[in-house]
Amino acid sequence: MTEVLPGVWTTVADVVAAVCLLLGGFFSLSAGVGVLRFGNLLARTHAVAKPQVLGLILLLVGVALRVRSWPAVTLLALVVAFQLLTSPVAAHMVGRAGVRTGKVDPADLEVDELGDDVVEPRQAPQQPTPPR
Repeated sequence: MTEVLPGVWTTVADVVAAVCLLLGGFFSLSAGVGVLRFGNLLARTHAVAKPQVLGLILLLVGVALRVRSWPAVTLLALVVAFQLLTSPVAAHMVGRAGVRTGKVDPADLEVDELGDDVVEPRQAPQQPTPPR
């Protein structure tokens, strides 16, 4: 009985890995379709940040289940951690830069929290020249 159990767990891990790989591929594909289909910068940024990260995590979980090597799993966990840390920050900075440069239509925003911070550059006041 104990000899059959590792073979069963290997089969279950392979099936779960296949499901994770397929779902990860689907989410990554949906992120690409979202970039092509959405019309404005903020919607495209959302399409890149959300399903792409979930797709990558599922792909890496599938690879980790398939490889079953501690050094490889550790490396894949680091990739997931860095992706989770950097993707939201990058999407936020792209959106903020889009608002600041005028690439985002204010009518597309439900709440404009950055509107008060973005001001038009003002002309420096002209100082009178001192008499000679």
